[in-house]
Amino acid sequence: MPTNKVQYVFKPENLSVSSPTFYKVEQLQKQEMLLNIGPQHPSTHGVLRLEVLTDGEIVLDVVPHLGYLHRCFEKHCESLAYNQIIPYVDRMDYVAAMNSEHAYAMGVERMLGISEKIPKRVEYIRVLVAELNRIASHFIAIGTYAIDIGAFTPFLWLMRDREHILRLLEWVSGARMLYNYIWIGGLYYDLPVGFEEKCDEFIQYLQPKIKELEKIIMENKIFIQRTAKIGVLPLEIAINYGVSGPMLRASGLRFDLRRVDGYSVYPEIDFEIPIGKGEMGTIGDCWDRTYVRVAECYESIKIIKQCIKRLTTDLKRTRDFDPQALVPKKIVPKPQDFYIRAENPKGELGFFFRTTKDKDIPWRVKARSCCFANLSVLPVLAKGTMLSDMLAIVGSIDFVMGEVDR
Repeated sequence: MPTNKVQYVFKPENLSVSSPTFYKVEQLQKQEMLLNIGPQHPSTHGVLRLEVLTDGEIVLDVVPHLGYLHRCFEKHCESLAYNQIIPYVDRMDYVAAMNSEHAYAMGVERMLGISEKIPKRVEYIRVLVAELNRIASHFIAIGTYAIDIGAFTPFLWLMRDREHILRLLEWVSGARMLYNYIWIGGLYYDLPVGFEEKCDEFIQYLQPKIKELEKIIMENKIFIQRTAKIGVLPLEIAINYGVSGPMLRASGLRFDLRRVDGYSVYPEIDFEIPIGKGEMGTIGDCWDRTYVRVAECYESIKIIKQCIKRLTTDLKRTRDFDPQALVPKKIVPKPQDFYIRAENPKGELGFFFRTTKDKDIPWRVKARSCCFANLSVLPVLAKGTMLSDMLAIVGSIDFVMGEVDR
């Protein structure tokens, strides 16, 4: 019987590049080679495609190709009420959703003029859960980076300890990663009874574990050889590219929005801002970027302790306390252009709002992604390095493609 099966015939023209490239094959010199790393590749930390031009083992140029995880966040915002946008905010940096919610909620509250009325207990709970999420995010960054370098044990240790944080946050909100817990004007619910005590127990457990982590990673000879003096980011270039967060501080600038802008109750809390010092190599190298994240875990523990102390002393739970007391039923800000920014685990997350008259739906919401800005400096860091060092540089940036692509 006749079949409709089409037989494939090999032709040289069928070997053409399947996806657009910055460099054309005919432009390459005799010794040059064009490699595609990703979008599904163990060293790209997500669906990122890196077009790498090499001369043997030397990287001549890197071109990041984005958009594989694009979900139209900003377009969705144009048809949703302000409070309905929060679940979509969670899905940008999905390993630090509490921090993203905090930034977004503060922005809308300031547009409404209610930010000064938020109860202190609500603000301290927000900071508590955000700092727990900051530690969890840094654990992902450090653990997956260790795997990139070739160490498997630290990843298992960090995932074990991160699991405790996720269980605490699940106890608070009902979700492990995408919380919708910080609402505009308040919180979804107060802390569960006994949460402060369990959180304090966890912090006591965690401190010595981070000490162990320092010994097995930061003081490890192989890790130092793979990261010290590799991917050095000079401060001037970091500023010009809009780099922020641990990457910027690793280059020597003590810039942290929790101190610079002093939002929420951070001005009332005592903590330090770690910076890169070039202890093992050069200021701003891959080792410094990892060091800053480990040091920030200690500072987050310090902040959490102070939050727990306030929440169990002068800000104790009471029967008449309602975390939703200031949550507006309908959110209609005045017509304005407004920008809010906050210090996320990976850097400055910002939201630009444009509102129109008598509408509870924003005309425009633009998300300023710290991961996008930090990733943009990759071609500068990787140019002239070995291919294996380029993968070490990619891991040291710590980006989440959900926020890069939005």
